[in-house]
Amino acid sequence: MILFFIGMVPCIIATNVVVQSYENRAISIREMNVKNQCDILCDSLVAENYIRNPNSAVLNSQITLVSNFYSGRVMIVDSDLRVIRDTYDIDTGRTSVSKEIVNTFESGKGSTQYDDQNAYILMTFPIRNADASGLDGVMMISISTNDILQNAQNLENRGLMVTLAVCLSVLVLGYVLAGFLVRPFLRITHAIEDVTDGFADEAISVPDYTETELITTAFNRMLSRVRSIDASRQEFVSNVSHELKTPLASMKVLADSLNGQENVPIEIYREFMADITQEIDRENEIITDLLQLVRLDKQAASMNVERTDIGKLLEDILKRLRPIADKNTVALNLALNAQVTADVDAGKISLAFSNLIENGIKYNVEGGWVRVTLTADRRYFYVTVADSGMGIPEDQIDMIFERFYRGEKSHSTEIDGTGLGLAITKSVIMLHHGAIRVSSKVGEGSSFHVRLPINLSN
Repeated sequence: MILFFIGMVPCIIATNVVVQSYENRAISIREMNVKNQCDILCDSLVAENYIRNPNSAVLNSQITLVSNFYSGRVMIVDSDLRVIRDTYDIDTGRTSVSKEIVNTFESGKGSTQYDDQNAYILMTFPIRNADASGLDGVMMISISTNDILQNAQNLENRGLMVTLAVCLSVLVLGYVLAGFLVRPFLRITHAIEDVTDGFADEAISVPDYTETELITTAFNRMLSRVRSIDASRQEFVSNVSHELKTPLASMKVLADSLNGQENVPIEIYREFMADITQEIDRENEIITDLLQLVRLDKQAASMNVERTDIGKLLEDILKRLRPIADKNTVALNLALNAQVTADVDAGKISLAFSNLIENGIKYNVEGGWVRVTLTADRRYFYVTVADSGMGIPEDQIDMIFERFYRGEKSHSTEIDGTGLGLAITKSVIMLHHGAIRVSSKVGEGSSFHVRLPINLSN
C-alpha cells in the first residue's frame, strides 16, 4: 500500500505539470488572438475617428462582436477618461479612473493582466490620433477564461483517473509478480523453519535465482558450522563429564578400600591419601580451567594492563615448565631477537603462552624440542612456539581453538588435559586485540604464531 501511494505521487505531479502547461498555453494563445483582433479594431477606430463620432454602426457592431465572441466586456474611453462605449451599457457616459486605463494614457502602451482567481484577462489598447502624436483614447477589454479553466479541470480529472487506473493496474500486476518472485524466498523460509524445528540433516537448496542460491549456500555453510560446533559441544560435555567423574570415582574406590579394612598400615594409608590428593588436584585443574574460560567469555572481562617485559615473562614461563620438559625429555629453547616492553595483562598473557608451550611439551616425541622465539616491529611483537611433536591433522586445524573441542582422539586417553587450553589461549589473545595462527604437519610438528600490539590502545 505504501508503494501504491509512493507511485501515485509522481503521476499526480506529472498530471499537474501537464494541466498547468495546457492552461498557460491556452491563456497565451487567447491573449495573442485578442491582441491581433483588437489591434485591427483600434486601427479602424482611428481611421473612422470613432472617439469623436462614436455612433458608427459598423464599428459598434464590430465591438459588440468581439465582446460576444470572447464572452467579455469592451469599454472605449476618451482622453478625458469618459466612457463613450460600454458593451455592458453600465458605465457609458461616466468617468473611468481605472489604473490600467490611466497607466495606458501615461505610458502610451497597452497592458495585459491575467486574474486566475476570478478567471478573466484584462487588456488595454491605446487608440492613437490620426498623426500618431498622442492618444485619443483607450480600449479596455476583459475576457472570461472560464472555458479554459473548465477544460483544464476536465483534463486534470481525466489525468487523475488515468493515474488511478495505472496505479491500480501496477498494484495488481506487482502483487501477481511479487507472488512469483517471493515464492522461492518463502521456500527458503520454510526450509529454514524446518531445519530449526527438526534440525534436519539435509542441506537446503533453492536454485531459482542467483540471490536464493547465494542465500542457501551461505545458510548451508553456517548450518555446517553450527552442526560442527554442536557436535564439539556434545563431545565436550561427554569429555568433561568423564573427566569430572573419573577423579571422583577413583577417590570413592580409595576411600571405600580404606573404610573396608581394619588396622590399615600407616604406609598404605599414606599411599591412599596421596592418591586421593592427586585426584583432588586433577579435579581442581578441570574446574579451574572451566572457571577461567567462563571469566574470559564475559564481554567485560577485567584487564589488569601494565607495562611488561615480554622477554622476562617468557623466561619465567620456561623456567616454570622446564621440570615438565625434562621429565618428558623435551628440550626447551628461547630466542629473544628483540627487547620488548608491551602493554599486557601479565597474568592472562602468561597463561596463554604457558598453554602453548605446555602443549608443545605434552604432544611431543621423546627427545624432541620446543622452540620459543620473540621478535617485534614498531607496532606489534610476535611470539612463535614451534615443536617437533606429532603435529595436527589438516582437517582438525580449524577446530583446535574451539572451546568444546578435545584434541586428537587417539591421544585423549594418553595425555592429560581438559581440551580447554587452546580455547583459553585464543580468548586471552583476542582480549589483547591480537591474532593467532597455526601451521602444522603430521609427524613433523606444529608452530603457533602469535601477534600482539605493543601498545594496547592502538
